[in-house]
Amino acid sequence: MLLLALDTATPAVTAALHDGSSVVAESSSVDARRHGELLLPAVDRVLAEAGTALDAVTAVVVGVGPGPYTGLRVGLVTAATFGSVLGVPVYGLCTLDGIAYAAGTSGRFDGRFDGPFVVATDARRKEVYWARYASPRERVTGPSVDRPADVAAEVAGLPAAGAGALLYPDVFVDVPRDGAGAAPEHASAGALAALAAAKLAAGEEFLPPQPLYLRRPDAQVPKNYKVVTPQ
Repeated sequence: MLLLALDTATPAVTAALHDGSSVVAESSSVDARRHGELLLPAVDRVLAEAGTALDAVTAVVVGVGPGPYTGLRVGLVTAATFGSVLGVPVYGLCTLDGIAYAAGTSGRFDGRFDGPFVVATDARRKEVYWARYASPRERVTGPSVDRPADVAAEVAGLPAAGAGALLYPDVFVDVPRDGAGAAPEHASAGALAALAAAKLAAGEEFLPPQPLYLRRPDAQVPKNYKVVTPQ
């Protein structure tokens, strides 16, 4: 088994390879405006670090969001292209689930993310994408997109991970920290790949590799066109 994992649903552009037992290579950079430029070089780096070729990949794993329209599509289109060219399956995973898995399996934070806890990422427009978890592998509500104040009662007192939690400390009041910093902010392809390997081993289902937007894109088809009659 050799899983290639990709995620562009957050400002992190991240790729990783997983051999079914552990992550063998990972590359991540944070740049919310350059997903399209950075993803393929990241894939090249992890393949080079692992000393393998793209045609050795047996499956592709991709974060399906939720996330902003443009960035999210970069990862999904790239994953679909790899799957088609290589003739391998493409598995979708909720990006928030990957962050939850990273937080809960990091060995940090004294078990604060054993559960229950919450993950929140930045949805812009003063909103967050968020979900609640009973454990690193069990999502119990969401994902949803809301204004932080509107979910304050539901997340009160829970440890939180994700950049959205850091943006709104008056609502997400418990973001665990240690000597290495705060809980995970963005997606990690390594964590996504590890979660996928665990799900494959357990025979669990995946999401289709389709974008999870949760809201409509900003661009809309104009209504009530003005009719211009030739003179």
